[in-house]
Order: sequence, then structure tokens, then C-alpha cells
Amino acid sequence: MNQYAEQIRKAIEVIGTIETTVLIIVTITAIVLWARGIWPVLYRLGNGLANRKIAIFAKGDTRSSLKSLLMDSELFREKNICEIGGVHDLGKAEVASVYLVYWPDWAQDIEKILDMKPDKCALVVYCPHNIGKIPPDQMTNLDGKRHTSVTNFRGRLLNDVVTSMITTPYSKKVN
Repeated sequence: MNQYAEQIRKAIEVIGTIETTVLIIVTITAIVLWARGIWPVLYRLGNGLANRKIAIFAKGDTRSSLKSLLMDSELFREKNICEIGGVHDLGKAEVASVYLVYWPDWAQDIEKILDMKPDKCALVVYCPHNIGKIPPDQMTNLDGKRHTSVTNFRGRLLNDVVTSMITTPYSKKVN
């Protein structure tokens, strides 16, 4: 009987060793996959929310409304939001890495914004559905620029700003 008990004990030890090895391999694989997939996204999002500047191109009450939308989300700091109220303020946008443009206010001057937009800078154009559509030639023009999105809804607008921060590179501008 002791002989059978000893064989059963050895079999259980082998099974336990195999299970432990599989568990270690699965754990290491999960850590590596998380580090390669999730960590960079979380790092970029955290870095974007903490450091990146957003330039809001809008006029009058709309400018304060869009700023309020960003601030109410509690994702962005007020110091990271730069307000551009007219063509004479365009220079203030140089520090921003995300441009948020209210289409009705800037439709006539969109070329000036596109000309000054760095290639790595995200551009989110907000054109509310009740205002009308962006003309096809302008849509083609916007489509030709990298990191550009167009949205018609406020909820989507916030999502596009956050997504832009994740998907565009960021480097601090040193003056």
C-alpha cells in the first residue's frame, strides 16, 4: 500500500510542477502583453491630460461654452486650455498640441489654422448638426491633413479630444 501511496504522491508532485510552470508562463505573458499594449496607452493618456495644451478656436459665448465642456469633464486643467478668439490671437496656439475649432466661427479662416498647424498636432473640428454641413471642398481639404477629425455632437467632441491625445505624439516644446 505504501508503494501505491508513494506513486500517487509523485504523480501529484509532477502535476503540481506542471500547473505551477503553466501559471508562471501565463502570468509572465500577461504582464508582458499588458506592458506592451495597455501601459503605453495609459501613459500617453495620463501625459496628455496632465501636460498637453488645447487651443479652443471659437468666439464669444461659444468659446466659454466649449471651455466649460472640457472643464466639466474634470479631465483637463484650466491652465492647459488656451482660448483663441480671433485671427489676431493665432500666435497663442503655437503652444497647443490639440486644436479644437468651432466651425461656424472659423469657416472663413480655417486655412490660416491649417497653415499654422504642425503635422503632429491634432485638429478636432466641431460643426453642430443644426448649423449645417461643412462644404465638400472644405471636407476634402480637412481630410488631407493628418490627425484631423470632424464631429457634430458635443459628447463625441470630448471623445475626439481625448482620443487625439492618445493617438498623437507629444513632446514638450522648449523655447
